[in-house]
Amino acid sequence: MKSLGKYPSWPAWFTALTVWLAASPAAQAHIEHGEAGGFSSGFKHPWSGFDHIAAMVAVGLWGAQLGAPAIWLLPVVFPLIMAIGGFMGLVGIPLPGVEIGIGLSAFLLGIMVAAEVTPKKFIWPALLVGVFGLFHGHAHGTELPPGENGLLYSIGFVIATGSLHGCGIAIGLVHRWPAGKTVLRVAGAVIALCGAYFLQEAIRLESAEAFSAPRPTEKSVPGK
Repeated sequence: MKSLGKYPSWPAWFTALTVWLAASPAAQAHIEHGEAGGFSSGFKHPWSGFDHIAAMVAVGLWGAQLGAPAIWLLPVVFPLIMAIGGFMGLVGIPLPGVEIGIGLSAFLLGIMVAAEVTPKKFIWPALLVGVFGLFHGHAHGTELPPGENGLLYSIGFVIATGSLHGCGIAIGLVHRWPAGKTVLRVAGAVIALCGAYFLQEAIRLESAEAFSAPRPTEKSVPGK
């Protein structure tokens, strides 16, 4: 297979193959109806919110900008940690500020792409992506539809996440051209602006919920 510059063309083929395999009837032929619904729901969930899409595509874009090993490291770390967050959500382990974390992920990852931040060591980008993956996974886990298979639901949203990362990497291949670098930075700026909006809405909603939450009543004290 030919390559484009220093980046191989496999991400585009991998993304198309993953989507086709996940959507094909053969992938679900041996699964019972409820279980197939769990996988289908999980696969569709990351595509249902632009906040998820923006952050996951940004991971692929940033990885493409950074090159090896980040081009594969970041898209691997995100789903792995996201699976942990998904488990936490499935079993009911709370994680404060999930929506704020999701909005912040799109905002900061968009800034990384827009500014073309290229650190010498990829440890902190991997940690940053992993933390954001935890928030996204927890959001997926807590929204498991009633009566559907949790394991297949989790497999579905992990595969969908990998597909979105692959889309970001495939788009990021234009980074090899000077004009492509500008396009990616503009795309990062758009993602950051969207992330700022998501973050503002998340803060507003959480503040509204905090003010509307019923205050604990004072217990009666003997003698009063």
